[in-house]
Amino acid sequence: MPLPLPPLAGLALKYGTIALAGYALARATSHRQLDQRLEDIMDATPDGATLRTDDGQANASFRWRRAFRLNTTGRGLSIDAIALTRLKVKNLR
Repeated sequence: MPLPLPPLAGLALKYGTIALAGYALARATSHRQLDQRLEDIMDATPDGATLRTDDGQANASFRWRRAFRLNTTGRGLSIDAIALTRLKVKNLR
């Protein structure tokens, strides 16, 4: 029985394109040293969402920390997601 090559070729082309795009993105990004000041600010961010507004400026932050384990003695995964945002609006004359 012959193999159906056209459907397999389409899948190989699709996933090969995705892999090539991921490889190109990984090569294009720069690997810099960590900015310790920024790391300290992110470590001091409180859990949950915060919003602060001033004259013409709004600052928002969001932090979500969770630990996932399959059982009480097994290995797990810890996730710490932080988002910092600043929006400035100025009137131009």
